[in-house]
Parts: sequence; C-alpha cells; structure tokens
Amino acid sequence: LIMATNKFKLFSAFFAVYIIWGVTYLAALFGLESMKPFVLSSLRYLTAGVLLTCWIFLRRLNWPSIADVRILAVSGILMLVGGSGIVVFAEQYISSGYAAVIVATEPLWFVILDRKRWNLYFSNLNICLGLILGFAGVALFSWFSPNAATADSADKIIGTLLTLLSAVFWVIGTLYAGKVSKSSNSTVVNTTVQIFAAGVCCVLLALMFGEWAVFDPAAVTPKAWGGLLFMVFMGSIVAYMAFNWLVTVQPPAVVSTHTYVNPVVAIIAGWLLANEEINLYQAMSLVVVLAGVILTQTGKMKLVPEE
Repeated sequence: LIMATNKFKLFSAFFAVYIIWGVTYLAALFGLESMKPFVLSSLRYLTAGVLLTCWIFLRRLNWPSIADVRILAVSGILMLVGGSGIVVFAEQYISSGYAAVIVATEPLWFVILDRKRWNLYFSNLNICLGLILGFAGVALFSWFSPNAATADSADKIIGTLLTLLSAVFWVIGTLYAGKVSKSSNSTVVNTTVQIFAAGVCCVLLALMFGEWAVFDPAAVTPKAWGGLLFMVFMGSIVAYMAFNWLVTVQPPAVVSTHTYVNPVVAIIAGWLLANEEINLYQAMSLVVVLAGVILTQTGKMKLVPEE
C-alpha cells in the first residue's frame, strides 16, 4: 500500500509539472487580457503565499533558519520573478505556445552557466551539437511564426529575448536554491518563502512601472480572473510545490524532462482554447529544439551520471 501511494504521489507530481505547467502559459495569456504583467504576478504570488501560510500555521510547521530564508528569498525572486514573471511580461509580445518553446531551452542554459564543467561539457560532441540544434530550433520557430516578416517581427524579437532571459534567471535561481541546507523544512514551507519574496518583488515592480495606477478590478474579465485563479492554485501551489518536491527525490536531469512536454501542451492548449496559430514549419522547429535538448541532456548524464 505504501509503495502504491508513493508511486501515485510521484505520478501526480510529474503530471503537475508536465501538464499543469504547460497550461499555465495559456492561463497567463488570459490574465493579461485585463491585467498588466506584474500586477498579475503580484496577485498570483501573494494570494498563493497567504493560502500556504495559513496551511503552515494550521499544521504548525517550523520556519527555516535566517540563512535558509535568505537563500530561498533570493532563489524565489530569481525563479519566479526573473523566470516566470518575465515570461508573463513577454507574453504581451508573443503567444503562450511560443513562450513555452523558448523556455524549453532551460537545460541548455544549465550547461552554458555551469562554468566549472565547461572543459568537460564542451569536449562532448552530443552536448555541442545539442546546444547548436536547440538554439537553432528557437531561431527557426521564430522565423516561421505567423507574420514574421511584418511589423510584428519587432514584437517577436522582444518577446524571444525576454523569454530567453527568463530561462537564464530560472536556471540561476534553481542552482542557487541548491544551497539550502538539506535539513531544511518541508517543501511547503520552502515554497512559501520563495513565493512571498517573489510576490513582494512583483508588487514593487508593478509600482515602478505604474501598473497599479491603471489597475481596475471591476474591469477585469471573468476569463482573466479564471486565468489568475488557475495560476494561483494549479501553477503556483500544485505544480510549483510538485517541482520543488521532485527535485529532492529525483535526479535533476529526470525532473527537467518537463521541458520536453510543456511546449507541446502549451501549443495544443493555445491552439484549442485561444486560436493560436501553429504551422508545419513551427512544428518541425519544435522538434529541432527538443532534439537539441535531448542530445544535451543525454550527453550530460553520461558525463555526470549522478545528475
């Protein structure tokens, strides 16, 4: 019975990071219909943070040490503001499926940013070929996206660069989060600290960009509220906690396989529910991106099996 429970828990966690996170890109697009990006992210993270804090007090869980709180806060800002928050901002310029395809390059950035292993990684043919294919696939996806030759091309460049930057921030935050002591508190507590730090940061960014001044709750559409609620409960609480738990029980290379599935889910969801366009050449470009990611990951796993 215990083994069956553990298998179900593992399956549920992977379902959350594979499917729910894939749909979150579309939920963000719906939220942007009536809210500015950092207002949307502020409401998302602060609401999730309050709900999780209530749960912590009900369960009488212990808070982390000051040192761990500092690490969790910084990593939360890097991952959830610099990572997810910038993706939401970028979706003002590109489609949700497009954003998910670019985020799929995260495993490539893990290689590029791991300077200690550059000699090891860049002497491996699979990794070098994977990096070339991965980023070439992103360029092709952008080139073949609808209206790429029109004035919208400027938006596509901005959206692409912002989303690539978000992937870099997510990777840096993930690496930094690894500094949290192994004896730290539960996944719920650690996640709450990260989410609250991100929420406060997003509030300040929304103030800096003047987003709160133009925010009118009465003007928010039901679809936008629905997108926000999905991001709060399914994206920030269910899927993000599942991710934080998975990285403690599964190798990072296995957990990062969500980057293969998320763009496919996001593209299908965007096509079905938001009439986002996808053509054959984009589908082929997505295959190139994923082939590059898989080559890079398999090369890493052979060189550093413990990851």
